[in-house]
Amino acid sequence: LVAVGGYVLVESRKNIGKTLHQAAIWAVIFLGAVAIAGLWPAIQRAAGAADPVVTSDGIEVPVGPDGHFYVTALVNGAKVRFVIDTGASTIVLTERDAERAGFDPATLSFVGMASTANGAVATAPVRIDSFSLGDITDRNIAASVNGGELDTSLLGMSYLSDYQMTVNRERLVLRR
Repeated sequence: LVAVGGYVLVESRKNIGKTLHQAAIWAVIFLGAVAIAGLWPAIQRAAGAADPVVTSDGIEVPVGPDGHFYVTALVNGAKVRFVIDTGASTIVLTERDAERAGFDPATLSFVGMASTANGAVATAPVRIDSFSLGDITDRNIAASVNGGELDTSLLGMSYLSDYQMTVNRERLVLRR
């Protein structure tokens, strides 16, 4: 590298400014490529590109940038993003996700109560006709719609208990 660099400097001493400018550009390109290669997994997670993958071992769910595990399931044919929540006893849909899945908010009866980290919230019981996660489809699943502030629907233990879960810092594997 020193020999090649020395040769280039000697040969281009007439245009040393232009040569140094081009060398600086190539150095920035090289350092940028190294940085992107090293940060690529984090970039994919932050961009949401690290989606769950169905493998022979089960459904592999990579950890999200916030340390939680997220899956997208089809609820009555509508794509719904869930956070896997072992602290939730059932599947809990946000009002927005429930509406996308075909539940009319005007006809929901918020007769239940749930204790959350943010206090008690009203819930409406519903039955999901079709719930698909990966290549597994279940029918007639009990769930509830959260009447409070909830950003992401929750995939709770009433559904997760049908799976064997293996978890580490980087991924969660769901197996049936």
